[in-house]
Amino acid sequence: MMEEKAVRDEELNDALFTELLIRGDVKEFRDEFLSHHPYDQASFYEKADSGNRQLLYQYLSPKEMADIFEAIDLDDDEYEDLFHEMDARYASDLLSYMYTDDAVDVLNELNKEQVASYLTIMDKESAQQIKDLLHYEEYTAGSIMTTEFVAIPKNSTVRSAMNILRNAAPNAETIYYVFVIDDDKKLSGIVTLRDLILAEEDTLISSIMNERVVSVSVSEDQEEVARMIKDYDFLALPVVDFQNHLLGIITVDDIIDVLEEEASDDYSKLAAVSDMDTFDKGPLTAAKKRLPWLLLLTFLGMLTANLMGMFEATLDEVALLAVFIPLIAGMAGNSGTQALAVAVRGIATGDIEEQSKMKLLFREAGTGLITGVVCGIVVVGLVYFWKDELLIGVLVGTAVMSSIFVATLAGSFIPLLIHRMKIDPAVASGPFITTLNDIISIVIYLGLATTFLSRL
Repeated sequence: MMEEKAVRDEELNDALFTELLIRGDVKEFRDEFLSHHPYDQASFYEKADSGNRQLLYQYLSPKEMADIFEAIDLDDDEYEDLFHEMDARYASDLLSYMYTDDAVDVLNELNKEQVASYLTIMDKESAQQIKDLLHYEEYTAGSIMTTEFVAIPKNSTVRSAMNILRNAAPNAETIYYVFVIDDDKKLSGIVTLRDLILAEEDTLISSIMNERVVSVSVSEDQEEVARMIKDYDFLALPVVDFQNHLLGIITVDDIIDVLEEEASDDYSKLAAVSDMDTFDKGPLTAAKKRLPWLLLLTFLGMLTANLMGMFEATLDEVALLAVFIPLIAGMAGNSGTQALAVAVRGIATGDIEEQSKMKLLFREAGTGLITGVVCGIVVVGLVYFWKDELLIGVLVGTAVMSSIFVATLAGSFIPLLIHRMKIDPAVASGPFITTLNDIISIVIYLGLATTFLSRL
């Protein structure tokens, strides 16, 4: 019910915004539009057509539009089209008003000519801050950090620190953590806003700061940064260079975006899609992303078909065996995918460390054995009561048990092996594991059938 009400409210807001835009009443539109949360404004902007967006650029200042772009959720390839329809000066000012890390994220999606143009027009201070972050490798701490933070000297008093905080607060992304630096701008400690409020004004910062600061290297992978913020429940994490100079901070709202991005990326790989499809993409675009993987899997499928051809004589001798191939292959594929999901999630969350990898493999081996035995016994009974064929039932049940055991072990071992090779384990995707397990299950099943053909 609450979701339905939220949708209705959003539709009513969109209708009102559109009406005021078309009517051309700038003051009434601004009063109504700017009274809403930036998320609601961004939602309207995303759904607006080109004509209404042009009116928005006329009615809203670059600073107000920057707040919208801070809250916006667009596909990477949409930014270039949106910035093409803006006046270059307007776009440049918009970027300069955004937090530096968010502006860098946008610029990374634009072509080099656009980036060079905007940085040239932009005021020198903003342009330099953006350039400082642009050179960091994508998906690292440096690429997602912001340079809008509050830092105070360790030899200052609480009174002077509060003055620094008041002056820096309007442009800082967060003020709940205040970072303490020495004369060489090296990170020395941290104080919270609560610490400053409760301390006496003449107290030295060095006497109330916490010197045990958890920081992250500027070159650290963003997924590891996300894990640290989750583990420590931080609102912000300082970023330092190899000499411990404070370069920037990463805030929890940026990490939420990283977690969503990483989860989407892992899911797309597990589904064997090069990039996650969105509903607004056309069928041709979606097909281009899926075809390479499907064609590769087609060749792997031909390998499975070729293996079955090797057992053609066995299938000709006992045609009933062919009936159970989808059952065995399907159960092996499902059990392998389950083990794969557990392993990939464990690697992604950091739960699987060097010492616990063998524990995972032994656990999955035990799980595969138990589930295989239970499913095998059930299949023996079903085949016997269905076809009145006890020997074939035992053969199919044994193949199911063996296939589930091997597939479960393979589903957990392959991601660990790939991770050890410094490759993203998510590329050991479900379809690949399923195809591999098809091959394993067919070899086991038809191999057993060929061995015991004389008894069937």
